[in-house]
Amino acid sequence: MSNVITICGSLRKASLNRLLAEALPELAPAGMTIKPSPSIEMPLYNSDVQAQGWPPAATALSDAIRAADGVIIVTPEYNYSLPGGLKNAIDWVSRMPNQPFANKPVALQSASMGPLGGARMQYHARTVMVFLDAFVFNKPEIFVGAAQTKFDEKTGELKDEATRTIIKQQLEGFAKFIERHKHHNG
Repeated sequence: MSNVITICGSLRKASLNRLLAEALPELAPAGMTIKPSPSIEMPLYNSDVQAQGWPPAATALSDAIRAADGVIIVTPEYNYSLPGGLKNAIDWVSRMPNQPFANKPVALQSASMGPLGGARMQYHARTVMVFLDAFVFNKPEIFVGAAQTKFDEKTGELKDEATRTIIKQQLEGFAKFIERHKHHNG
């Protein structure tokens, strides 16, 4: 059994990445539950603000990451990198005592309207996760290119079978990765 949260890097309600994150629970293997994380919307990181106390949103996100067996970051690519809101949330979380991402299994997914599906962002996300001592699941990688063609326009359901298949494969592999990590650290 594994309890996984998704962190969506897009703040838009109808974003393609949010639709992708919302599709994951039904694609998960038996024994894996996937739920959305608390909001990533919080003030810009500033050590002066931190000195006055942690923003409730940063504390809630940190607590959710600590409680989860694994984290799936589903995010668009902004200017070849992480969206500012997601990076800001990670910056807050990284400064928490008992750093939440340390030794945490993390998988990455991205969707974009372009052909590369957010690949450049994933390279940057991997670099950030290395600094945080997270364990990033390697393959299969999920880059959903031309994502606007892969979801039902009315229901938002992920309808592209090839995409559904590779995501199922990633989630099955991620479940095994989480279990190996539990046994290795337990």
